[in-house]
Amino acid sequence: MAETTWLSQESYDRLNEELNQLKTTGRQEIAERIEAARSEGDLKENGGYHAAREEQSKMEGRIQELTYLLEHAEVGEAPANTDEVAPGLIVTATVNGTEKIFMLGSREANEWVDVDVYPESAPLGEAVMGKKVGDTASYTAPNGKEFQVEILKIEASE
Repeated sequence: MAETTWLSQESYDRLNEELNQLKTTGRQEIAERIEAARSEGDLKENGGYHAAREEQSKMEGRIQELTYLLEHAEVGEAPANTDEVAPGLIVTATVNGTEKIFMLGSREANEWVDVDVYPESAPLGEAVMGKKVGDTASYTAPNGKEFQVEILKIEASE
């Protein structure tokens, strides 16, 4: 089952632009570098060739990641209603006694917001989704540790 991730229109547009650049200019540039390195001779000992091929592999992985993310994204503005935790809202909570400020959405948004971003499907995201100020929840982290969460504040992102 596909995982839907919330993205603002601005984040969606930036990621789509990056994807288009990688598919066009990025692929062309890496192909030219591979061909130039290939023309230098013996490929077994050609560090430039191997480095370019590795970069090509990473770029193709990023293209696949962005394609999947954009195909399965829910695009829109953060909810105006801040009564309960929802994707795109800034949440202030205590997590095991430590105050934490975060947003639920795509980790790709990390580059454009000043708070940590967690997917709705992450243990913390699942624990707080739909909660209201004053509500408590708990979740088990991937390392097996149990965390207690109390929602202190919910606000719209800017």
